[in-house]
Amino acid sequence: MKPTLLITGGTGFLGKRLALALKDQYRVVLTGRNNKQNLQARKFTGCEVAPMDVSQIEAIRDTFLEFKPQVVIHAAATKFVDLAEKYPMECVDVNVLGSQNVARVAMQENVQTVVGISTDKASPPVRNIYGMSKATMERLYCALNGKTNTKFTCVRYGNVAWSTGSVLPIWKKMFEETGVIGTTGPEMRRFFFTVDEAVHLVLQALYNIEYTQGKVLSRMMKAAQIEDILRVWVSHKGGKYETIAGRPGERNDEYLIGDLELPYTEEVVFDQVPHYLISFNQKVANPVAVGLSSANTERLTDAEILALISNPPPEEQ
Repeated sequence: MKPTLLITGGTGFLGKRLALALKDQYRVVLTGRNNKQNLQARKFTGCEVAPMDVSQIEAIRDTFLEFKPQVVIHAAATKFVDLAEKYPMECVDVNVLGSQNVARVAMQENVQTVVGISTDKASPPVRNIYGMSKATMERLYCALNGKTNTKFTCVRYGNVAWSTGSVLPIWKKMFEETGVIGTTGPEMRRFFFTVDEAVHLVLQALYNIEYTQGKVLSRMMKAAQIEDILRVWVSHKGGKYETIAGRPGERNDEYLIGDLELPYTEEVVFDQVPHYLISFNQKVANPVAVGLSSANTERLTDAEILALISNPPPEEQ
């Protein structure tokens, strides 16, 4: 009999792809608070779904009692920077209280492993309430590890290309409707990650839990300046772009590893790819020398950008 793996926010862009990657190995249960999306996720993945709002601890308790998961991937989140600035209560309810609720019930129900999904916006210097809420989740999960038999870890990465509400599907809609793409910051630089790479990072954290527990796992990622992506887009697809008003909470660069985290971060290699393990309160013997930001990391080539913008995942086309 397969062990049970439950994904909070499992009806979202990442959750559904994690389900496809894991359903041969686990009985995968996807949870979300939107029943329309739950039905769509069941059709897309073939996995079980259940309604669950992470901000309601009794809903989590009911679901965990029914399915008895051995592994939980906590992907449920309010994830948009501008919405979190406008509706901070919702952001705290879902990202902070929701993460705490999942952790409490997981420990009470003897869940073996919990993997929290975080973001580069959680690394210092934190610029917005969304990043602050995710940084709180990282600290919470790492601090809880070792207090019970439940092992906790988090993963941290940048923009997942074509994820719901991200720039590529927004630009695609603008391009199809008017031929003009509006950008809030052509000078900004961002890490970009395929959904397959995002899934793989979560699997690395899960499969190497004896090493990653109590820590945050990230990995080397390439970045691109927004204007370079737009330039490649216009060159190959046509149209034009223009600068529009900025959004609250944005910053020009993102940081995977902030300078304050350097003494606590070591480099490890999984599957020939450099990864980074952050242990917040324990300095490491061989710390990373330089913080990793979208300003100093390797840049995506024009060919890589073209591949990124030309290949949305099948469901998103």
